[in-house]
Amino acid sequence: MSIFPDTSFICSLYRKQHTSPQAVAYQKTLSEPLLVSTFLLLEFRQSLRFQSRLFEKDRSKGFSKTEGAAMMRALQSDLADDILEMVAPDWADVHRIAEKLSAKHTESGGHGLADILHVATAVHLGAAQFLTFDANQKKLAEAEGMVVPL
Repeated sequence: MSIFPDTSFICSLYRKQHTSPQAVAYQKTLSEPLLVSTFLLLEFRQSLRFQSRLFEKDRSKGFSKTEGAAMMRALQSDLADDILEMVAPDWADVHRIAEKLSAKHTESGGHGLADILHVATAVHLGAAQFLTFDANQKKLAEAEGMVVPL
């Protein structure tokens, strides 16, 4: 069964959050690597850099570069150990699907582009399940026929 996560799920694996126990427990049940796209990894890495910048400006926000580097190492280790598997979708097809999702759901559901691209990637890959802690993105994935078990 193909399962695709969004960034909220990936962040919960690599940084302690209130959703982390749920994400870690779910990942432990998987018998196959969790699929991730280059876009998902880019968004995660961008988030680490952005949070480090916030921390440098105001120590009450974000997290340190050291913490971000540790998360990056853990991610890279999971990619090397095949806990995560990077897939290379046909981005032209993902964008075609994203355009359809946008036209169908954005005005009524208020979905942002990154959320639409993650769901479109999952649709493109034929994912049966979508992993997210974002309630609005969950609605979008479910509207497209995917199970969101969290």
